[in-house]
Amino acid sequence: CVYETIRVSHGIARFVDEHCRRLQLSAEAIGLEQSYQPSEIMRYITDIIKANEVETCNIKVLLIGGKTAADAELYILCLAPYFVERKLYKTGCHCVTYEYERMYPHAKTLNMLPSYLAYRTAQSQGAHDALLINRRGEITEGTRSNFFTLKGSTIYSPPEEDVLLGITRDHVLALAKEQGFDIVHQPIPLDTLSSYDAAFLTSTSAKILPIQSIAEKTLESVPAALRNLMNTFNA
Repeated sequence: CVYETIRVSHGIARFVDEHCRRLQLSAEAIGLEQSYQPSEIMRYITDIIKANEVETCNIKVLLIGGKTAADAELYILCLAPYFVERKLYKTGCHCVTYEYERMYPHAKTLNMLPSYLAYRTAQSQGAHDALLINRRGEITEGTRSNFFTLKGSTIYSPPEEDVLLGITRDHVLALAKEQGFDIVHQPIPLDTLSSYDAAFLTSTSAKILPIQSIAEKTLESVPAALRNLMNTFNA
């Protein structure tokens, strides 16, 4: 099974075309045969938003494989939206670390037990998310978010082959380039955090969320450059 979560605000499904294309790519990555086309799924999503008369929600799309492409089943659900505490956008959130590498980083699948255990660990410690650490001691991503660091006007992102290429991530990086940021894709070892000015997460539900602390490491206050990027993305 592969899935997508799509943000709906003001009755509009945000970045719906990218989400539907990624759903198809995830299915291809794990050999899930199916016959649904992105344009068809987009039409169903529009129909369910109108039928439910919702202004704000999360759309969950589940594509479940069968023996043949014709047996694949598609489910589209309207769910209550997830809202991050407003104060965290000012103070930054706390994250824990968890040693785990996903088998197929580019496929958004329901093979989520290790990620669930990592997220449960984060919740038990009052953290927003758990940052996954690979065998080389590098931070790759959160259990449900993409991870970045910032130094001056340069944003650092883990190598693309190691992470799920989030839809919000892609739009934030494109906007950051327009705003004059340099983008560098490179490993981010956990023990190098002190060399950066800030760190932040991106996700469908949280948008851009600054990080205040990671495990025992406390970061500096959110710099103006990151604040400006957050405001521009929200707008």
